[in-house]
Amino acid sequence: MKTAKIVLATAAALTAFGSVALAQQTITGTGTVTRIDRISGTIAIQTSTQPTQSGTVGANTSGSASDFKVQGANLETVHAGDKVTFSGTEAGGTKTITKIDKER
Repeated sequence: MKTAKIVLATAAALTAFGSVALAQQTITGTGTVTRIDRISGTIAIQTSTQPTQSGTVGANTSGSASDFKVQGANLETVHAGDKVTFSGTEAGGTKTITKIDKER
């Protein structure tokens, strides 16, 4: 009985950790900055291509503006109207940019 409890607890822990790891996906894309809120640390980018997400298949929403939180990237270097490339993560429906570069 004690062995069965240990096995079940281990299986539950592995399932929980596995779902958290799978829930976070890497995203990359290019687009034009449409809005920046430096106080709240958010940015809106009208993507020229669908941001690619590792392991995700979905509807084509090319050309739509997406809102992103920004973490670890400097918003002072980009302005509305700039064309940018970006990368980050999506977890729990929240898209977070960790790197953003202005195209030259």
